[in-house]
Order: sequence, then structure tokens, then C-alpha cells
Amino acid sequence: MNNRLGCLTGSGIIAAILTTLIVTGITLVQGGVLFNPGALNAQAGEALGGVHSHAELTNQCKACHIAFWEVDKMADRCLACHTAISIELADPHSLHGVVSRNYSNLSCRDCHTDHNGPNGVLTDMDVNTFPHEALGYALSGHQRLGTGVSFQCGDCHSDNHYSPFDPSVCETCHRQVDITFTVTHTLSFGNDCLACHDGVDTYGEDFDHNIFPFPLIGKHADAACSQCHLSARTIPDLQSAPVDCASCHAGDDPHQGRFGVNCAACHTPAGWKPAQFDHNLAAFKLEGKHADVACEDCHKDGIYKGTPVDCYACHAEDDAHDGEYGTACNACHTSSGWLPATFDHSLSNFPLDGAHAGLECTQCHVNNIFAGTSTVCVACHQDPPFHIGLFGTECQSCHTTSAWVPARYDRNHPFPVNHGQAATCRDCHATSLSAWTCFTCHAQAEMQNKHSEEGIADFSDCLRCHPTGQEGEGGGGDD
Repeated sequence: MNNRLGCLTGSGIIAAILTTLIVTGITLVQGGVLFNPGALNAQAGEALGGVHSHAELTNQCKACHIAFWEVDKMADRCLACHTAISIELADPHSLHGVVSRNYSNLSCRDCHTDHNGPNGVLTDMDVNTFPHEALGYALSGHQRLGTGVSFQCGDCHSDNHYSPFDPSVCETCHRQVDITFTVTHTLSFGNDCLACHDGVDTYGEDFDHNIFPFPLIGKHADAACSQCHLSARTIPDLQSAPVDCASCHAGDDPHQGRFGVNCAACHTPAGWKPAQFDHNLAAFKLEGKHADVACEDCHKDGIYKGTPVDCYACHAEDDAHDGEYGTACNACHTSSGWLPATFDHSLSNFPLDGAHAGLECTQCHVNNIFAGTSTVCVACHQDPPFHIGLFGTECQSCHTTSAWVPARYDRNHPFPVNHGQAATCRDCHATSLSAWTCFTCHAQAEMQNKHSEEGIADFSDCLRCHPTGQEGEGGGGDD
């Protein structure tokens, strides 16, 4: 019959118990040496808890190690003795404070080991495993020296692992790698390397300037950093570099500031030439014929700023009117061409209205004489013979520009003009202005009969009784 309990036989159980008792006895007798990986460090240091080294600890295992049923951790035992480290952990600027905040999964024994013999090293910060980037400088770019040998902490921290870093170490080491670059770089940016460098070359050869507002394209791609970042010593110095053209190129400006400081209005990073100027951004837009004019035709001797924009400044020699129209060419002409030309006569002191509006220019401006042309009526309209010079030269006193007739005479008349509201000059002045009598209109025989009946013998001087031309005036009789 088979034994279904396997090793759980009476003899097997007895053998297991005996083995456990033997191992436990040896451990108790030899002080746990069976599980001890090696001797503790015996180098004397500062007295902590009454001892100068781990080797002096009594009940050595329990002093540091915890049973699985205990709540404390091994790090708690470390800090119970190393109270100064507890203070550092509370300081965010200390080595232990920075590491604990950035790498909470690390424990004391990740860097500090023992059981390596009486002379063993208690601090082991392997450059490949120590979280150096938590201190503000990564070692990813510093794996090996220029000779090919792996970096050690002492290569940068000369005294011990905790000594402050001496920036001169950077220059000393990099001079061995590339002395020309190092000397030039320190002269341009100073020797406080850590002010800009973080170990991963954020601002090094792999820095992508194109992700910033000022991409390095065209000729700018070949410019040295120091050409734009003059005397920069820190990251804020680099970031505060001006991005306007004139800050770097004022000394290269052949226009001597005549075009202002916005070089980008004409030039591109590809090069100073070819250059393109958008004249529509200026006060004088290039339209019509002006669009085909070469720059130097208007900007003589390379002078741009302050170039006059009036027509005559460029077209005085083209003036077919010899200045008779003045210098405001745009009053008649446009940039499309000299012809066709129009003149807004309403802008002059003689607006063309009424019958004048349909006249040809040459009807008033004889022989193409414009400036100084007289605006009085008689300059064009001679006094008609039947006026016999009695009305003077102010035609507008009676006439309008609409037509000669109807006309209204509104002056001191020897015979009132209200004599017959429908009467016209020619009703009385049939042939001449001076040849008129009342009997021109009023039949003399009829008036004689009428006045005889009224007892008026002398009616040859009608105005004696009718001074205003109204019937029924005067005293009558032969006075």
C-alpha cells in the first residue's frame, strides 16, 4: 500500500525538527554568523551613540536589522544614531534633502553599505546609479573622461563626495578635450559653467533655437551664439537677448537709419540682397505709372528718408504748362498718366456753373494761358453797343451765368423800375439807352386828350407829376 503523505512520514518529520534545532543552536552559539555577509566597518569616526564605528556596536544585528514582525524600518534605525542626517532630510537644499524629495524610493543602504570588512567603504555613490540630476546637473553626458576612463565622483568633487563643486574643474577638463573651443567659450560666456549647463546640454549643441520666437534660418543659422548673446552669463541673460534687427545690425546699415530700424520690412534672413520694399507701407504709395519707376529716380544719391512727395519735386522739368497751373499737378492729373487730365474748376476762385459749365478750356484760356486769367465778365464778354457804356463792367449786376436773359437791372434809375412789373429794358430803350420818352409806350395824342379832360395843359414832362411812374401821382395843373 502506497504512502500518500509523501515526506510527511514519521521519520521525515523528526529529521526536519532536528535540522531546525541544529541550525538555531549554531546561530545562537556563533552570534548569527551563519547569516552574516561579512565583517562590519571598523574605521573610527565621530562618536555616535557611544561608539566610533559599526564594528563597536553591541548586539550588532539588532542594532540595524529589524525582525519581520516589527513596524520600524531599517532607515529608522540609521536615523536614530545619525541625527544630523535627520536635520539634512528636512532641508530641501541639502544633499540628502534633495535626494529624498526627488527619489523617495531610495533608502540609506542604497548608497551606504557595510559588511565589506573592517576597512570597507561606507559610501558607494556609483555615477551610473546615483541620481545626480536631482541636484540640478545630470551625468548623462559625463560617462567617460576624455581619456576614455569612466568618471568617478572624485574627478569633479576633489576632496570628497560632499565637497562643493569647483567650476574650474569644467574648464580644466574641457581644455584637454578642445582647448580652442573652451577658451573661446569662456571668454564669451564666462567660466561659471553651471549657470547655463545642466549636464544634458539643454543649451548645448543639440539646442533647437527654432522652437523659440526667433528661429535661426538663413544667414542666422551660421551665426555664433555670442554674436547675438553678447556678454551673457546666465540663462536669463540668454533669454533676454533682443530679437529686433537693429540691435545686431545697426552697424551694418548702409542707409544710416534713413529707412528706420525695421530691416525685415525689406530684407529676409536669406541675405541682404535681394531686398524688397513694400512702398504701400509708406506715406507715398506706388500706383499707376509710379509702380514701374526705379527707386533711384525719386531717391537721388541714395537718400530715402525725407524724400519729398509733392509732384513738382520730380516733375518740374515735365511741366508743359511752365508753372502756369502752379505745382499741384494732382489737381488735374493722376498717377495713371498725364492724359486724360481733368481740372476741378470748383476748386478755383471762378467755379464753372450755368452756361460756363459747357465751355471749352480754350474759350477762356486763350493760347493755353491759365495762370492769371482774368475772371471779370468783360474779359470774355464785350459790352454790347446798346449799353453804350452806361452799365459799367459788372455784368453780374444784371445778368447770371444761366443766360443773358432774363436780366434784372437793380441800380439807381432815373425812372423807377417798378413802372410796369412786366416791362423790360427794350420796352423803353428800343434803339438806345438814352433815346427814350414816356411817349415811346404811351401814345402822345391819347395822353393829350386824357390830360385835357383833366384840365392839364402841359404834360410834356411826365415825371413832374409821375416821379415814380405810378398813375395818379402829382398835383396836376400847370405848375
